[in-house]
Amino acid sequence: MSGRRVRRWVLASVVVIGALAAAVVVALNLRGEGDLSAEIAAAQPTTQPASADVLARGAYLARAGNCMACHTARGGEPYAGGRGIDTPFGTVYSSNLTPDEQTGLGRWSAPAFWRAMHHGRSADGRLLVPAFPYTSTTQVSRADSDAIYAYLRSLPPVSQPARPHDLRFPFNTQAALAVWRALYFQPGEFQPDAARSAEWNRGAYLVQGLGHCNACHAHRNALGGTTGPLDLGGGLIPVQNWYAPSLTDAREAGVADWTEAEIVALLKTGVVDRHGALEVASGPMGEVVLRSTQHLSDADLGAMAVYLKTLGEPQATAPAPAEPGPAAPADPHGAKLYTDHCASCHGERGEGVAGAYPPLAGNRAVTMAVPANLVRIVLEGGFAPATAGNPRPYGMPPFAQTFSNDDLAALLTHLRRSWGHRAEAVTPVDVTRYRDSGVR
Repeated sequence: MSGRRVRRWVLASVVVIGALAAAVVVALNLRGEGDLSAEIAAAQPTTQPASADVLARGAYLARAGNCMACHTARGGEPYAGGRGIDTPFGTVYSSNLTPDEQTGLGRWSAPAFWRAMHHGRSADGRLLVPAFPYTSTTQVSRADSDAIYAYLRSLPPVSQPARPHDLRFPFNTQAALAVWRALYFQPGEFQPDAARSAEWNRGAYLVQGLGHCNACHAHRNALGGTTGPLDLGGGLIPVQNWYAPSLTDAREAGVADWTEAEIVALLKTGVVDRHGALEVASGPMGEVVLRSTQHLSDADLGAMAVYLKTLGEPQATAPAPAEPGPAAPADPHGAKLYTDHCASCHGERGEGVAGAYPPLAGNRAVTMAVPANLVRIVLEGGFAPATAGNPRPYGMPPFAQTFSNDDLAALLTHLRRSWGHRAEAVTPVDVTRYRDSGVR
């Protein structure tokens, strides 16, 4: 065979393989849509107001999904979009969910909204960026999607044009999104487990779907993909440099050995006293409690607790927490920083103050393998959310202007090596890595 014929054969093979790959990507991006496109084409935006019950349900579900947090710019109108969400690939700007005709959902129908929730596709057919957590909201039922749509249609319309995303090439292309979706997204409505109770299934539905807990509590690879839609094994939140701890590991944030009442208390008030030791929801989780979970019913919080308790193993399988005891500082500098800046609240032996300041001795947040949250809390301050059940929480001031990277590394190493702790030291390089945050 001549060289020219070989080159032609290779070129033809490449073209065929490329065409087959493209066909596969297209097919994977259309799976599950069926006749939905025809339904959308035939549907019209809702003009008649929904019943009071449907509107109340939609408002509640929107709270459960914490929709307003992302779809409201700082100082902007609720649900009018425009908030910049920083990602490793650039900045994504949230869309306007008010019923404005030109810039919002005014021309969207209920089936089009369902397609966005379930398939991650806009009303005009464009693929949506996965900063909108459709990998989780695909679990939401059609009835709940319709109720949320009805509620959003009832809001005052706000004219606020969408701001174009500022994503780097090729992440700003539909082709790249199609490939990403083919690799990491599969639509699928929540299917109850017949072997579990109705309460467990309700909790699973909220955690896996509307709550989109996996959006934070999962490890992501270089392309932003997770190991699966129900990872929950912990991961660094991109750009923010907060670590969302594992919900399956008792050494991080697993609650298999907690009581249901304790889990409900943390989700409802942001704090819980467990055997004299205060647990506090802070950082991004504090915002979730503030804007979402504190507003959920006790029944739904109880259902989430039932589900969360079945993830992972009890604390008995993890190293027992250390008892407060004589300090064994890693170095004198870290010990002195603790004495000068921390001991007045957290105690000389890391014992904390009941009902006010959490103990540091035996605290799993101190000894987690990833020290990101320690760095961020000391720099930004530690503040529990202000909730109806805890309206005036105690807090810790920020020390970003007080500690150098070397100082903070010494202090945190002291915490992780004292009172029986055996965690790895924190280095100035670690502090540099986690110090900056792109949150707007």
